[in-house]
Amino acid sequence: MTITDISLDDVYNVSDGRIYLTGVQALVRLPIEQRRRDRAAGLKTGGFISGYRGSPLGGYDRALWGAQTLLDEHDIRFHPGLNEELAATAVLGTQQASVYPDFEYDGVFAIWYGKGPGLDRAGDALKHCNSYGSSRHGGALVVVGDDHGAVSSSLAHQCEQVMQSWMMPVFNPASLLEYLDLGLLGFALSRFSGCFVGFKAVSETVESAASIRVSPELPKIILPEDFEMPPDGLHIRWPDPQLVQEERLQYHRLPAAKAFARANRLDRCVLGPERGRLGIISTGKSHLDLMQALWDLGIDDKEAHGLGLGIYKVVMSYPLESEGATAFAAGFDEVLVVEEKRPFVETQLKEALYNLAAERRPRVSGKTDPEGRPLLPSNGELDADLLARAVVARLGDAELERRAAAKLQSHQQLRGLSQSPSDTVRTPFFCSGCPHNTSTRIPEGSRALAGTGCHLMAALMDRETSSFLHMGAEGCNWIGHSPYVTAPHIFQNLGDGTYNHSGSLAIRQALATDVNITYKILFNDAVAMTGGQPFEGDLTVPQITQQVYHEGVRRIAVVSDDADKYPADAGFAPGTSVHQRDELEALQHEMRELPGVSVIVYDQVCATELRRRRKRGQAAQATRRVFINSAVCEGCGDCSVQSNCISVVPLETPLGRKRAIDQSTCNIDLSCLEGFCPALVTLEGAEPRRLAAAAASADFAATLPPPPRPQITEPYGVLVTGIGGTGVITTGQIIGMAAHIDGRGVSVMDFTGLAQRGGGVVTHVRLAPKPDDIYGARVPFGGAGLLLGGDLVVSTGPEVRSRLSTASRAVVDSGVAMTAAMVIDPRAEIDDSLLRHQIEEAVGRDNLDALPATRLAERLSGNSVAANMVLLGHALQSGALPLSLAAVERAIELNGVSIEDNKRCLALGRLAAHDRAAALALVGLSDEAPKSETLEDSVARRSAFLSEYQNVALAERFRAMLARVEAVEASFGSERHLSAAVAESYFKLLAVKDEWEVARLYVEGDFQDQLKARFSGDYRLRFHLSPPWLAPRDRYSGARRKTSFGPWVLTLFGLLARLRGLRGGPLDVFAWQAERRRERQLVSEFEATLEELLAGLGAANLAQAVDIARLPLDIKGFGPVKERAITRFEIEHESLMAAYRLGDRAAAAE
Repeated sequence: MTITDISLDDVYNVSDGRIYLTGVQALVRLPIEQRRRDRAAGLKTGGFISGYRGSPLGGYDRALWGAQTLLDEHDIRFHPGLNEELAATAVLGTQQASVYPDFEYDGVFAIWYGKGPGLDRAGDALKHCNSYGSSRHGGALVVVGDDHGAVSSSLAHQCEQVMQSWMMPVFNPASLLEYLDLGLLGFALSRFSGCFVGFKAVSETVESAASIRVSPELPKIILPEDFEMPPDGLHIRWPDPQLVQEERLQYHRLPAAKAFARANRLDRCVLGPERGRLGIISTGKSHLDLMQALWDLGIDDKEAHGLGLGIYKVVMSYPLESEGATAFAAGFDEVLVVEEKRPFVETQLKEALYNLAAERRPRVSGKTDPEGRPLLPSNGELDADLLARAVVARLGDAELERRAAAKLQSHQQLRGLSQSPSDTVRTPFFCSGCPHNTSTRIPEGSRALAGTGCHLMAALMDRETSSFLHMGAEGCNWIGHSPYVTAPHIFQNLGDGTYNHSGSLAIRQALATDVNITYKILFNDAVAMTGGQPFEGDLTVPQITQQVYHEGVRRIAVVSDDADKYPADAGFAPGTSVHQRDELEALQHEMRELPGVSVIVYDQVCATELRRRRKRGQAAQATRRVFINSAVCEGCGDCSVQSNCISVVPLETPLGRKRAIDQSTCNIDLSCLEGFCPALVTLEGAEPRRLAAAAASADFAATLPPPPRPQITEPYGVLVTGIGGTGVITTGQIIGMAAHIDGRGVSVMDFTGLAQRGGGVVTHVRLAPKPDDIYGARVPFGGAGLLLGGDLVVSTGPEVRSRLSTASRAVVDSGVAMTAAMVIDPRAEIDDSLLRHQIEEAVGRDNLDALPATRLAERLSGNSVAANMVLLGHALQSGALPLSLAAVERAIELNGVSIEDNKRCLALGRLAAHDRAAALALVGLSDEAPKSETLEDSVARRSAFLSEYQNVALAERFRAMLARVEAVEASFGSERHLSAAVAESYFKLLAVKDEWEVARLYVEGDFQDQLKARFSGDYRLRFHLSPPWLAPRDRYSGARRKTSFGPWVLTLFGLLARLRGLRGGPLDVFAWQAERRRERQLVSEFEATLEELLAGLGAANLAQAVDIARLPLDIKGFGPVKERAITRFEIEHESLMAAYRLGDRAAAAE
């Protein structure tokens, strides 16, 4: 097979050979394979799949829809359930169909899927399913997404005990290859035994990808010959009395399952002898952790025989096939059971061994050792390091202990690092433009309850939002606690998907109890939490209003970012009012005073889904973009406060930190325009400018030498880090596909959780000479050969650094992207040099390459997301990634998104590794560090500015004050720290951005040049201002609101700029405003403060004086924003001055 023969369709079409697939793709391929086998056996069967999405199975439905044509060809129907129990009942129906005389098939095989909490919810339905049973040529799998680490669930979960209570057999696959093999064996077991068969899909396997070999001959399925089938069989029938079902299930079906496991050798010894000192029984994901632990300890099959160590792998964890397990266990002095979470196989094994003769019965350890001391934890997750320690401890081999001591000690230190807190974290956050940024706000003095969905992140913010429950009970806890608290009312957030799933019942319960609650149904037109799927039933906003109205809700309001989109005959329930989103505050004030149940439906499409639809041509392209004039911007952060948007990013300038819009990540929600600031403008018809066509099309890669291709003889770990939504997962998949194309073994696993919402993403990639060399998807402690660090914050997290060593290479983006902390606090800072130093400490100075990947990608392609390709190209060219260039480029082609841009950015990264200066120059960047500015330079620059701002007299006033401060400092040998602080603060107070100055900065600054440099197209400007005399007032706060103006305002600005000489005189029409009067007072007060500071200044109190002098730098913003800043300044100024004066008096007393 040539490189061009490899296709994405291989995942379902190749029947014999190697394929690269993900966990959910394996679950899509599984029913197709079953149908192919049935067809070859002459059976007319159909397939049926139903369930409810949820991580780690959040993408299963999307993968099924993506393969719809193939499913249709194989007569496989996919009908996602409204919720889990209804889906389970539909699956039961496929087996019941066989009892009717008009059944047209030999059988229907079926799959139910859901995450762990969904399994609990569907318990009654699935218990009925298993009791009724499956049909002879049908069969059913119950696929459960088990989130052991509670990465994306409200609680950690373990499914086996629940399925055991229903007497449902459970398969526990360890790898993606086993997903296919055990899936087919599971259908066969279901058909043979009449049971539904549980299928445990943990995050670490179902959310991974791997290159595996498939064959139409495997697995071979053997029907037991040692099982005596009851005369009436084991399958579903009607009528079927309950007690007869119970008898059949306990005394026939479960023994049939055990017989099937024996016949097919599902459980077997896979390493070492069958008799010896220590036998280990492992199952599922923990089996691979165990094999990795043995690799780390240097124990292969030969070594295991010498140590008397045998490994027995259990596939069917319930019911435990006791004959094989007992025979294995009886051959060892002690048996260690390795499994995650609470003991399950261990408990069954102990029961099986209980009646053995004492001389044959081994000691059993697992969660505890035979003396009852803790051994393996039953909480959290296991890993290879924990298991290596347990193996060494239970073997008690002195030579092994000596050999392993150094590695275990090193891993113990790295484990401690992985569990240590981090000073800087990237917490999950609402996506850029997310409707929840606005919809989850509540009035001051109110409280809200969170719910299931992205909006639960409101509970992580300062929004008086707390608690979240299982799906469908939203607001019902208020029924219980409202009689016992003084709060008269609560807001309850309820996602549209949850409402559709079961949340409507909670509203019905609240109505029945007549509590005071306002449900905010957050209608985003997509199930954003799991990838933007449509929810079942095509629910609309008018339908929701009608439903709640007919349930009994009488006050219903619809709020939207575009309330004008609804036609007059939209079909809303009687009395429903419709509002623009800027009316939400007033509406909530009204709602919280109403008795009983009220409903607000907040209608705005999920921002990320809207972005996807725009890319696919399924939604109109946005015609407006927001730009912040950095010269006008004060850096107050009110645009971030109003929008809560992570695409409003910090911009460092010579005059301090400002704000800018990251055009690559902006979803054009426009809520940042609510920031009370004249610096925000919109451009209608503009597009971000790309690099000049000549440079973009230049074949700069043609002159590069081919990248080296290191050979690997053992697993090689790669960590890809970054921020959710910036292509980290795609980069991991490109590396994985490239390794597959190169014929290497590979596994890829993504740790995301809520990361896709602005949090950190870490993708683990393991490369090896062949697939069998990879035992676990997670890169071990100290096992990373390469770090591709798309984000410094995530890259320096404890979990990532614990995987690094001095043998690791790190290729990282030198910049730092916006964090949630920076949105919440405009003054928050991240020391990027400190973060780079932390990586340097882990890998060594010579092994760290930091480059401005984001800026390079933006300049070349206009999209910061391509930064990952720059890093990938750099790693490839520098020999840190053992893959071929051809394979990587083919993988980019197969990915199918922005192919040419990604290839160019890959080439630019290669050029940066070969000739950094050339790469930077190609896109107009420089590697030269900005020159540090002296105090003289700073004073000269600010003086020139003040001359342009007003006149030479103002500049002279500024220089005269600075000269006085410098003279006093020089008298006791100070290094002019106070002078530098005064230069910044005094300048800021003198050069206030009043109406005259804002106008000047628009027409005399580089505003138009900035626009031309960043945007292309025939765009039209609009300005968003709050003129003192014309602006409307907010209904509740009384603050001025903003109004939109066209480009004609530039003419007015030009006039104002020419008339700025009127500032401060009798014809200054703006001077009467309270804000302007207070600004003039601040100048006088600051000058008086300086006089007082200088009068008593000395080395002892210099630091205090500097702190006081810097206080005005925090007076930022316009209008009400500035008023609040001044209030904070006055409080802090009074406090610091009091301390300064106290110090003066103390010095005088001495």
